[in-house]
Amino acid sequence: MTIAPVVKTISVAFPPARAFEVFTRHMGGWWKRGMTVAAEPHVDIVIEPHPGGRWFERDAAGVETQWGRVLAWEPPHRLLLAWQLDAHFKYDPDFEVELEIGFAPEGDGGTRVTLEHRNMERFGDSAATIADSVGRGWPMLLELYADYAGQKETTK
Repeated sequence: MTIAPVVKTISVAFPPARAFEVFTRHMGGWWKRGMTVAAEPHVDIVIEPHPGGRWFERDAAGVETQWGRVLAWEPPHRLLLAWQLDAHFKYDPDFEVELEIGFAPEGDGGTRVTLEHRNMERFGDSAATIADSVGRGWPMLLELYADYAGQKETTK
C-alpha cells in the first residue's frame, strides 16, 4: 500500500533565513498549545540544530517528550526531520516517517515554505487515517507559524 505524502505550502513575507529561524528556533512559540503528545502542555518545542539532534517538547516542569530527530539541517533552505511518533502518537525510536520543510525565495524578499510529510504507509493499517489527520493539522499549524513569524518580524 502506498499513501501519497501530505504536502502543504505557505508564503511568508520575509527571507528564507528568517523563515527557517522562526520555524526551527521558535516552534514552541507558534505550535498550538495542547496539540502535543506529553501529559502536560508544552512550554517549548526544541529542534537541536544539527544532524542527529533531538526534536522534543518540554513542559513547565522540565519533562521532555521526544518526537523524533534531525536527519538534515541545511539552513536556510532545508530541514529534514524523522517523525518518530507512531499511530498512537507515542514516541517509538524504531519507527520513522519523514517531515521535510523547504524554504525557497519567492517574490520580493518573501519565502515559500513547503512541508512534505512522507512515508505514511509505514503507519500500516492506520496510514490513511493518520495521513488525513496530519493533512488537516498542518495547514492550521502553518498558519500559526506564519502569523507568529509576522509578529516576530514586526517586534524585532
